[in-house]
Amino acid sequence: MRAHWGVENRLHWVLDVIFREDMARFRTGQGPENMAIIRHTALNLLSRAKPTISLKNRRKRAGWNVDYLETIIRQTA
Repeated sequence: MRAHWGVENRLHWVLDVIFREDMARFRTGQGPENMAIIRHTALNLLSRAKPTISLKNRRKRAGWNVDYLETIIRQTA
């Protein structure tokens, strides 16, 4: 039971709060699955990004600053 809530708190809560997953309008076809993959990939990239400010602020910074976004993407290459 505790393992389930650990997943809920570490992953699903972050996706709900940071990426507003519950507000997504994708309901049919492959859209929900495709967006889930994109969100999980973005979460993994952002969680490894420097500096270690909040995930919300890292996501905003990546959206506003193309150089920071490029740094995040290239860190895995």
